[in-house]
Amino acid sequence: MFLRHTTIQKNGKPHVYWRLVRSVRHGRRVYQQTVAHLGELDEEGRARAGALAKHFLGERATQRELFEDTESYSPMRVHLNQVRVERGRAFGDVWLGWNLWRAVGLDRFFDDAMTESRATVSWSQMAAVLVLARLCEPASELHIAETWYRGTALEDLLVIPPSAVHHTRLYEALDRILPHKRELETHLKDRLGTLFSLDYDLLLYDVTSTYFEGLAEGNPMAARGYSRDHRPDCKQVCIGLVVTREGYPLGYEIFKGNRVDVTTMEEMVETMESRYGKARRIWVMDRGMVSEDNLEWMRQGQRRYLVGTPRSELRKWEREIVDRRGWKEVREGLEVKICDGPDGKEKFLLCRSEDRTKKERAMHERFSQRIVEGLGQIKRRLEKSTKALDSFQVERQIGRLMERNRRAAGRYVARLEKAPESPSGWRLVWGEKSGWSEWASLSEGTYILRSNVLEWTPEELWRTYIQLSEAEAAFRIQKSELRIRPIWHQHQDRVEAHILVCFLAYVLWKTLQGWQEKAHLGSSPRTILEELHRIQSVDVVLPIESGREMTLRCVVRPDASQAALLDRLGLRLPLRLKRPLEIAKCSANQGG
Repeated sequence: MFLRHTTIQKNGKPHVYWRLVRSVRHGRRVYQQTVAHLGELDEEGRARAGALAKHFLGERATQRELFEDTESYSPMRVHLNQVRVERGRAFGDVWLGWNLWRAVGLDRFFDDAMTESRATVSWSQMAAVLVLARLCEPASELHIAETWYRGTALEDLLVIPPSAVHHTRLYEALDRILPHKRELETHLKDRLGTLFSLDYDLLLYDVTSTYFEGLAEGNPMAARGYSRDHRPDCKQVCIGLVVTREGYPLGYEIFKGNRVDVTTMEEMVETMESRYGKARRIWVMDRGMVSEDNLEWMRQGQRRYLVGTPRSELRKWEREIVDRRGWKEVREGLEVKICDGPDGKEKFLLCRSEDRTKKERAMHERFSQRIVEGLGQIKRRLEKSTKALDSFQVERQIGRLMERNRRAAGRYVARLEKAPESPSGWRLVWGEKSGWSEWASLSEGTYILRSNVLEWTPEELWRTYIQLSEAEAAFRIQKSELRIRPIWHQHQDRVEAHILVCFLAYVLWKTLQGWQEKAHLGSSPRTILEELHRIQSVDVVLPIESGREMTLRCVVRPDASQAALLDRLGLRLPLRLKRPLEIAKCSANQGG
């Protein structure tokens, strides 16, 4: 994504309007799609942006002790022909991340929680290094120590010399962060709830997996199981995540890699209730997360839920699906029908989507074609073979064919029959099952939701359920943008600390996303971070007449697109940075 601007003349005065755009490919053509209209920031708009920044950063929105000197300087003569620039380092993205870190109060939390410190650097600051690195440029602790940190301006923001950031200390910081997981989650719940006016009446729960590189023999949680990453050859752990309806994380738990999803639900619900109380919350989960026993447990505890159901449930509602009465369109291409449960304590919502119908129909046709072609090849091989074939091997080939195309496997019945007249000794007989195509045409695009929230309308039930995409998006962001996978740590504590750092980085990600959405900057934090990454800090060296040199640590002036982003966020980029020695003196004078 990138920025484009349009200049329009109004009453003889030029007005510049900014847009955030991205390139979209359709076939061989590439065109620009507008993601967000930034408009023109007038004085009133700038005031609103400043108020927005103050909302996130509080009194520190205008904090200047790291950036501006209040002392006056005497004029000096400088040899202009000897002026040079040194040490260009990335500033904009880490500075924004540092502001996010303070916005959610993690600096104060870790200062209070991790009071033990070394002579040169506190563990609170090392925690910031780990999380900001995960947000800006996800990589290993070794890469942070050897490359990333030295290339950023965090030395000025956190007052940590590069020599103090080495992989051993980063690993120690991981060990010290982990014991504070529960308190962190409670702190973030309160802070995010304040920043974004969140309520926790509805919680979304989902599970994913992340795999290991290596044997992970030192981690009893690592095991082979159902891999969402398509890596069944690797050991993994499962992560259960609870988020709000807007996608803000509330908490997570780590489970053994071969744990079945439905067995995690009761444990997670009890964990959340023990931390935040047993309120009248509504739990939203996908069909793979619950069983009939789980739902009975929820009802006995007077807990409310909205869940998907297995496809096998469709047969029970065949009459209602066929009957055209009672269906109601809740949006274009989607209709729903509400049905009472057998005991009157639940509602079942039948949903039919045109887009989903087209998708499932295309899948059935594609898999059916593959099965027909595969069975045809096996039949011809049996007919052309000049020697006897092992029926067991042929049946295994048929079984593998059906397994690879199981979405349409129920459409066909295939069997081997003895054929003495054939050299192979066998012939393949196959055909379509009667009624399969008729039922498929009726059920394609149809799914069922069930809930014991009886007062909601069909539209409210459906719109609430589709918010599960927020939990799925959280996993997608952590895997793609924050690179929670693969895990290279081999021991359980380090693995849990790694996941905690990724969780905290996701909190900063969602905070930035919420901030930019309020500022009408779209919803792509990576775009903002990449755009501001190009803003550097540099050392301007000024040779003076006395033969000495004076060094000014300056921030490169942002270009028009970067300035538009900062204006809309309500942030003011510093012009100068204090040198680390000056920062240390300032901290000592303030008792820091």
